[in-house]
Amino acid sequence: MAARRSRKPRSSESTFETARAIALRLPGAEESTSYGTPAFRVRKKLFARLHQDGDALVVRADFDARDALLRASPRSFFVTDHYRAYPYVLVRLAAVSRADLTDVLTQAWRSAGGRSA
Repeated sequence: MAARRSRKPRSSESTFETARAIALRLPGAEESTSYGTPAFRVRKKLFARLHQDGDALVVRADFDARDALLRASPRSFFVTDHYRAYPYVLVRLAAVSRADLTDVLTQAWRSAGGRSA
């Protein structure tokens, strides 16, 4: 597993560092922890966190948005039974484009109370 994480990502892949850079550019976003993993909050509300598997990001998404993401790109977005009843979607970092990751994180930030400066 360590070898897989240490390889250089392809240009179409995102990493947690990509997600961190995007999230922290959003006004008022702060890095914290949630369930022992790195997380991002705005106005003390969680909008994303690294999933404990280290390969996915848990991102706030209302149910309609989540359903649309799952239909549009099932390779990049998924949900586990644990999250089925909660307004979150999981993002496969190795499969999501930077543009899609930026969009989903920006939407999550807005839904958690983020406002443009």
